[in-house]
Amino acid sequence: MRILLVEDEPMLAKSLKFQLEKEGFAVDLCNNGDDGLHYALEAVYDVVLLDRMLPGIDGVTLLKELRTRGKNVPIILLTALGSLGDKIQGLDAGADDYVVKPFAFEEILARIRCVNRRPRTWEESLTFSFGDLQMEPNGKLLKGPGGSCELSKREAELMEAFLRNPGQTLPRETLIVRVWGPDADVEAGNLDNYIHFLRRRIRFVKSTLKVTTQRGVGYRLERG
Repeated sequence: MRILLVEDEPMLAKSLKFQLEKEGFAVDLCNNGDDGLHYALEAVYDVVLLDRMLPGIDGVTLLKELRTRGKNVPIILLTALGSLGDKIQGLDAGADDYVVKPFAFEEILARIRCVNRRPRTWEESLTFSFGDLQMEPNGKLLKGPGGSCELSKREAELMEAFLRNPGQTLPRETLIVRVWGPDADVEAGNLDNYIHFLRRRIRFVKSTLKVTTQRGVGYRLERG
């Protein structure tokens, strides 16, 4: 599981990152809102842990911007502001959960498990779509103008990453972590092979979309 941690308190950020990585998570750390927005838009994450009071863009503004741009990643706000009004404001802005500082690390783990058990939305639990492509995650069925085909587990995980982030370049490292896990010993050619398989599936269903190579960076799903 890949986590984005946006936290400006150095000791807390360092401690959380260390403990999360000890639990087996892959963690990217930002200490200001501007970098946090950039990371959240450019990469694929399973959870975002977001401090509310940040240099640059504050946490609530960052949260609203991600939701406006269609990012449905689970977001847990971390904050010292614990009044009922503060909680309501954070949840209304689009947070999936709200944790008041100070907190025990075990609580953070429990909250992460909790938000990952929830369907993000009714529509998202049924299908992912972009352009003329649709994918049903449970059935791993890819549909296009010319029919449908079944995807393998890894093909489906790759396709989901692209459909969640249409038009965005996804770094090779992000895709490898997403599909094979943070500790997997995967050769670079394995990802290239699965991209090749996925391109064949897209052509088979006669989609106008294509997976393009961004040399030296990664891949992007875009309109043809």
